[in-house]
Amino acid sequence: MMSLNAIAFLLVNLLIHTIFASPVFAQTSITISTFNPQGLFLNTLQWIESLGYVGGIIFILIYILATIAFIPGSALTLGAGTLFGVIWGSLYVFIGATLGAIIAFLIGRYLARDWISKKIQDNEKFAAIDRAVTHAGFKIVLLTRLSPAFPFNLLNYAFGVTGVRLKEYAIASIGMIPGTVMYVYIGSFAGELGRIGSDSQSPDPTLKWAIRIIGLIATVLVTLYMTNISRKAIKDLV
Repeated sequence: MMSLNAIAFLLVNLLIHTIFASPVFAQTSITISTFNPQGLFLNTLQWIESLGYVGGIIFILIYILATIAFIPGSALTLGAGTLFGVIWGSLYVFIGATLGAIIAFLIGRYLARDWISKKIQDNEKFAAIDRAVTHAGFKIVLLTRLSPAFPFNLLNYAFGVTGVRLKEYAIASIGMIPGTVMYVYIGSFAGELGRIGSDSQSPDPTLKWAIRIIGLIATVLVTLYMTNISRKAIKDLV
């Protein structure tokens, strides 16, 4: 049975080779001594933006690979807001995160079950979740998606060794929507800030900015409120 480390290594290499095969990186020689993660990330976003409509598909694929390979998705989520705006950015992130989470779940259940079980066997938090999943699978997955207290990437694999059904697990991904929209909104907001003074800025930006700021504050407050509720509900269940 292939270990999870080996699977993650292969996926990361596939992601790197996919990105570096693009023309954006053809003229850039990157070595370990000059490696710049921030520059690489920005170049990747520029490459995706240059692809037009295909960029959305490529972004989803990259997000899937990042999810499987334990790469935090917060930067990608913010980048989605900058590149695609709130609506499309949220949609692309949700699709990528959901598909990546499902694949990780299946890997945890069928390919790396023993490895995952050993990693979480001494974790009281996961042990409590495992017990609760037996009688409230959908609710537990949904609540953990709403709460940032649980590591998203590891939890995807951990749920694979529990008794939760794949259908319940997949549908409960809707719990990611509030947090996704919040991060994408922030990314979109940052993108608009970067365009201040440019030709692409709205001729009458005052009302637009007022709406954006109010929307951002409302999104953050709603997300925090739902996170607080989910934490209390999880405590009651586990």
